[in-house]
Amino acid sequence: MSDTSARSLNLATDLIVGRRSVRRYDGEKLAPEMIEELLRLATHAPSAHNRQPWRFAVLSDALPKQKLAVAMGERLRRDRLDDGDAHDSIEADVSRSYARITCAPIVLVVCMTLEDVDSYPDVRRQQAEYQMAAQSTAMAVQNLLLAAHAAGLGACWMCAPLFCGDVVQQALDLPRQWLPQALVTLGQPANAGKPWSRRPLCDVVRYLDGGS
Repeated sequence: MSDTSARSLNLATDLIVGRRSVRRYDGEKLAPEMIEELLRLATHAPSAHNRQPWRFAVLSDALPKQKLAVAMGERLRRDRLDDGDAHDSIEADVSRSYARITCAPIVLVVCMTLEDVDSYPDVRRQQAEYQMAAQSTAMAVQNLLLAAHAAGLGACWMCAPLFCGDVVQQALDLPRQWLPQALVTLGQPANAGKPWSRRPLCDVVRYLDGGS
């Protein structure tokens, strides 16, 4: 490996390994230019057939964040009551969700659209198109998270909208074609985030050498 390659890989390692999920912020507002640049970098992710199915709603004011948090909390409460969970546990979960959304300086609602995907008459191939759009949107989120970390910001990816996409759409009056996939909270970090662990490569990688 050349010195240049080694330095580049070290930079990438620092960026990727150093990233953490940060859920608490110091309350400082983020400049609109910063948000726009992060979103621009997000849209440089690869996408299947270059259809770029990602869509983003930016929540910076208190009212839309509160509307979203209340609506999602109501659905969460109802779902967990149907599961028969303990009342105290439910309310703690709802309160935690509300705080994470409303206390973040910026909340990005990440959606995908199927408007430009190919159409097939069979379920198998149509499902593959759906999955390609979802995977492409997830790659845009990864770009966003790495860019935020590189800028010294904290960010957290929350997948809760997958459980209540209709609620998110209605609370924010999103276009019907925008299918909510995730929330990303952003801000100046109040802490370094929690440490995490990863499975060893021997658990997740198989090398196929082509031998008999």
